[in-house]
Amino acid sequence: MILKGSQRGNGQNLAAHLMRIDDNEHVNIHELRGFSADDLHGAFKEAEAVSRGTKCRQYLFSLSLNPPSGKVVSLEAFNQAIDRVEERLGLTGQPRAIVGHEKDGRSHIHCVWSRIDADTMTARPLPFFKNRMMEISKSLYLEHGWDMPRGMLDTAKRDPTNFTLAEWQQAKRQGVDPRWTKQLVQDCWSRSDSGTTFDRALREYGFRLGRGDRRSFVLVDHEGGIQSLSRTLGMTAKQMRGRLGDGINLPDVGKLQREIGVRMSPTIRRHVDESRKRFAERSASLGELKQAMTREHRAERAALADRQGQRWIDETRTRAGRIPKGLRGLWHRLTGQYQKVRQQNEQEAQSTLNAQAAERAQLVDRQRSERASLQKSIVELRKNQASLLRDLRKDVGRYLNLSQNRGQSQTRVISRGLRLER
Repeated sequence: MILKGSQRGNGQNLAAHLMRIDDNEHVNIHELRGFSADDLHGAFKEAEAVSRGTKCRQYLFSLSLNPPSGKVVSLEAFNQAIDRVEERLGLTGQPRAIVGHEKDGRSHIHCVWSRIDADTMTARPLPFFKNRMMEISKSLYLEHGWDMPRGMLDTAKRDPTNFTLAEWQQAKRQGVDPRWTKQLVQDCWSRSDSGTTFDRALREYGFRLGRGDRRSFVLVDHEGGIQSLSRTLGMTAKQMRGRLGDGINLPDVGKLQREIGVRMSPTIRRHVDESRKRFAERSASLGELKQAMTREHRAERAALADRQGQRWIDETRTRAGRIPKGLRGLWHRLTGQYQKVRQQNEQEAQSTLNAQAAERAQLVDRQRSERASLQKSIVELRKNQASLLRDLRKDVGRYLNLSQNRGQSQTRVISRGLRLER
């Protein structure tokens, strides 16, 4: 499974993020070890209070464990992976919190350790923790028999469509999938051999190559949005200059945006808006189904917890009733009957706990299957929308080129007319 870790402070923000039920369909605190508090905010406040006795500001180490898509991992397997990371990073025995998230039919786990050793009042060092987690991640893929991502086998084969948080946020604001943009621009780059052919390939999809204020090369889309070409291609400015030159002759961003604003076809804009409206309506419908399913699943889990809690209380009373009190209880202890009854009670209690855990797991598996079926419809809708917008972007590119050619033709006609008059 994919392991991602980071050192960080501000535990209250992290606790708020981990406990968000608006972003996750189900949130469960599986473990709070080494804390007096019984909630995440209180636990992280304790960790922060201890850190005040040191100079350490990043007093927490946060780890996320994400299994491959479509793979179901038990809580026991997650805990085993966490224990391996804990031992490998030298965090054994440190206070920790384990939180489980379920979203889009998938489960993943977060584990957060306090780095502060209360005995020595120093922060546990974490040298090369990324490399060490990568080793464990590879081992987990091999042990579970999962197909290992190409980027793990060879760093040169890492997915080129990985993107930064800033790119993702900008793309979300513009309603464009950044992975699609990266693939498109990288494809245009791979089939071009000069700045001219690269610019021509970009125009087919409504992009223009321009000169930015701080960056030598930028992309401007049909809505006037600006993106860094260097970040999109994953290349340095020096590498791009080998094909594109110094970029002095490229139009600046302001000029491009003005041209696009004039030449953008109102008809194509209407098509794009209509497509987005249809997508929003269908997405809203599926979103309502998702919310209804989430409410139903949460209610089922709460009802199961109530039933199991009441059953546990009833069985505990039954077990307690087997132990006599007073003189009879003393006689039971003297004759050894007490130990037999106690052993029987412990075995029955453990059996009940195991049965309840199995019952919860069965319910969660059924719900996860139902949620995964709905998620397929959501993914298919997004895929179809991306394909449609891709075609519309091609239309945008054709219109922009046609508009520009018309402008040039009109300029030539006017010029010839002036010459004749002269």
